[in-house]
Amino acid sequence: MSFIVRPARRDDLGDLLDLAKQFTLLNLPADKTLLAKKIELSQSSFAGELSRAEAEYLLVVEDLEDQRVAGTSSIIAKSGTPNSPNFSFKVLKRERFSKELGVGFIHQILRLHENTDGPTEVGGLVIDKSYRGRPEKLGRLISLARFIYIGMYTERFEDQLHAEMAPPLTDEGRSEFWEALGRRFTGMPYKEADAISQQNNKFIKSLFPEEDIYLCLLDSKARLVLGRVGEETQAALHLLNSLGFRYKDEVDPFDGGPHLGVATKEVSLIKQGRYFVPKPKSQASGKAEMDFLGSALVGLCREEDFRCIVSSFKLSGDDLYLPEISWSSLGLEPGEEVFFSPLAIKGKSIQRNTKRKEVDHGAV
Repeated sequence: MSFIVRPARRDDLGDLLDLAKQFTLLNLPADKTLLAKKIELSQSSFAGELSRAEAEYLLVVEDLEDQRVAGTSSIIAKSGTPNSPNFSFKVLKRERFSKELGVGFIHQILRLHENTDGPTEVGGLVIDKSYRGRPEKLGRLISLARFIYIGMYTERFEDQLHAEMAPPLTDEGRSEFWEALGRRFTGMPYKEADAISQQNNKFIKSLFPEEDIYLCLLDSKARLVLGRVGEETQAALHLLNSLGFRYKDEVDPFDGGPHLGVATKEVSLIKQGRYFVPKPKSQASGKAEMDFLGSALVGLCREEDFRCIVSSFKLSGDDLYLPEISWSSLGLEPGEEVFFSPLAIKGKSIQRNTKRKEVDHGAV
């Protein structure tokens, strides 16, 4: 069975609505009108029609055999602008010492931070429940495909990447951190405040305290979840860590979930990516033994269209050979260029070559 990651299209609306109804997610609302707007925004973004401050990309992973959407992920080209700041709590340390008593403490404090010149944010990972646990690891595929697109169009994105991880919540979906802090300053329940912030989050600056908040003043349940991820988020955290993402000593102001970051050029998939004009694997017969065998992410761009798959490969010098099924899944034509980044290889490392050949990839 073959799967491909590509931009969301208008005819995906029905599948996306069915997917959204499985969950209660703000980034994938179970509302046909809102989903249609997200698709339209994404299409304009892939077409290069929007500024970095406006662009949001919605990717889907398609089951090519059943011709249905199995999951989504997204890229927000700039998370944090003057019109829509990104807020977080910086987690800092403050030393207090009394000479008279000979006693000192190192306190953890929270300091509200407003970012109006923010990084590129990756998020929105959702997989249909019927496709979870499959050997194809679709969550991993659609998560990693975002970095292939970013690697092919680094000029569309910021120099830093950002990810916000979901924290542990109660069985009722309540945030202990919000109950101990945010609710006291807004008077709103967690889900209501989070929903409002998707449209306009400036109330955070108006209502949250400007002064430092000492963690020792919060109850133990709130302190326990600060900077931690929920059980279902552990795999995503491990994946991002493997790409180079690290904890930024800051947390979400609503639920205390950790924020991760990495320099775009330091993401392993981007750093080791290389451009090739591939050849069919059948042409490799009779040649010298290949340098590498393994699996890789392979991305193809044609103007506003983007496709990405996991493919086996053979590499000999500057010649990349892909199997016929990969050519078919990508709709690859002879002479077209792909962006190649290995996932699992045997042998020595691949030298990086990020220069494109004379191929038109569309407007930026």
